[in-house]
Amino acid sequence: MSRWLVRIVLWPWRALARGKRAIRHQTLLKIGLVTVSFFILMALVCGPAGRGRYGLLPFAPPYHPERSYPEFPRLAPPSADHWMGTDHLQRDVFSRVIAGGWAPLAVAFASIAIAMSVGSLIGWISGYVGGWLDRGLSLTMDAIYSFPSMILAIALVAVIGTGITPMIAAISFVYVPTYFRITRAEVLRVREQTFVEAARAVGAPGPRILLRHIAPNTVNAIMAVSSFNIADAILTEAALSFLGYGLPPPAPDWGFDIQNGQRFLQSGYWWLITFPGLMILALSLGFGLIGEGISDMVNPKRRRKKAA
Repeated sequence: MSRWLVRIVLWPWRALARGKRAIRHQTLLKIGLVTVSFFILMALVCGPAGRGRYGLLPFAPPYHPERSYPEFPRLAPPSADHWMGTDHLQRDVFSRVIAGGWAPLAVAFASIAIAMSVGSLIGWISGYVGGWLDRGLSLTMDAIYSFPSMILAIALVAVIGTGITPMIAAISFVYVPTYFRITRAEVLRVREQTFVEAARAVGAPGPRILLRHIAPNTVNAIMAVSSFNIADAILTEAALSFLGYGLPPPAPDWGFDIQNGQRFLQSGYWWLITFPGLMILALSLGFGLIGEGISDMVNPKRRRKKAA
């Protein structure tokens, strides 16, 4: 009993040590983790705090992102007083930018978590059982996958409604076929391995073989693609918000702010769309770098050779 307690206590430290060794030579992964960690911290510190408040600290964000300030100049360029300028409603753009990062992160994480859970479960069952069930599920998922993801997400949100929950539902539905296809392909590969045949030979039941021997060997492929899908989900959320299907105004949202600012671009007010756009680009790039790093770790053939 004491031995098991020691193992449970030491497991987090051992996992952390393995993680440090794994990412020691993964430069892309390190950059991606630092970038994403910065945005997550910013969303936690500057996001909604309940009852119309924003930020866990008095100075983060410096101004209320939804409130107009009559003393602020209208459409002022970036300056020492307003680092990212002000908009047409006399709101501080910097405050809206740092407070608007929680929505893309919340939608992306929630939608990919749901899609991963549902798609992987269906893929495990379909690949292991086979037969008519596999054929029916594969045809259904291929039919969904054949639609352009953005158009399908827009159509679903237009039917369901606007807001965080409809966006999560629409984006998760779009990505279920991706995880189904990946998981099913891995199950078809793993189920023919010798250790699976040995488990069948000793009389192990099907659910035990699937959960104990097959499913754990598909996790690497699933995790490798999840970071790329999160990056894509962030872009999808921004596009839906740009089209008016995101948070209701005047809530800060990068896509919504770009939609508001694009009509002022020809007049020279470039900062209204530049800074929210840079945030979307940087966050998506961070998750993309994490995906590249994980792919290099789980697939030795993709590891880059060190410079001589």
